[in-house]
Amino acid sequence: MPELPEVETVKSGLANAIEGQVISNVECRVGKLRWPVPDNFVDRLRGRRLVQLSRRAKYILAHFDDETILLLHLGMSGRMTISDGRPAELEKHDHIILTAANGKVVRFNDARRFGSVHLATTATINAHPLIAGLGPEPLGNHFSGPVLAAALKGRRTAIKPTLLNQRLVAGVGNIYASEALFRAGISPRRLANSVAGQRAERLAQAIRTVLEEAIAAGGSSLRDHVQPNGELGYFQHAFKVYDRADLPCPTPTCGRPLQRLVQTGRATFFCSNCQR
Repeated sequence: MPELPEVETVKSGLANAIEGQVISNVECRVGKLRWPVPDNFVDRLRGRRLVQLSRRAKYILAHFDDETILLLHLGMSGRMTISDGRPAELEKHDHIILTAANGKVVRFNDARRFGSVHLATTATINAHPLIAGLGPEPLGNHFSGPVLAAALKGRRTAIKPTLLNQRLVAGVGNIYASEALFRAGISPRRLANSVAGQRAERLAQAIRTVLEEAIAAGGSSLRDHVQPNGELGYFQHAFKVYDRADLPCPTPTCGRPLQRLVQTGRATFFCSNCQR
């Protein structure tokens, strides 16, 4: 599933192509993705100017000139593609097609249909069920070691799966949790409530740094993620631990084999020597 860097990369690509444009045509070729498409989806968006694109956690928000907000989640396999004009033939899983006044055509393709689209307004977006309970943005000004420590206080679960709780930190997923814990020198098995003080400060900074580096690299392309211009992300080539079980730890003074374990059904990668 795309994580924060992949979603941010897609959002930026869409903004470069269609932000500020009137959406001259909207096509919806399915009635249901993960959840039903809103009944008035086409009529609400056709002819409106897309004022701004933003991101909240793993969601893309398209803000229109009548204060309508399109809330989009890519799901597990969803991708956005941009072309100059409508292709002669649409792909099988091109479910939603937006045509902008500048001739750009954006297609939402989702083979597994785990993605979703929703409509809200400027007045209601913060109360939307998918948005209301989200934690702080890890790249925002309000995210810090003390903020993270406060969120983890009293939680007697392992720190790695705890970081995947979107109510504590918004947008961090499996890949970047493993990478950040390695950079912070914290074992994924350590109890979350013991990550406080300098540990929490190191982890908060590691989360921010690894996400920023991944965004700069266009995200990580492991299975489905591609940028809207068709290019792959490249951060997978910079992984320190993720998907590198049995390879040597990249710390020059260590070199021990990296390990893999399963926590709450998700694979975790770490160095048992460098992470405590």
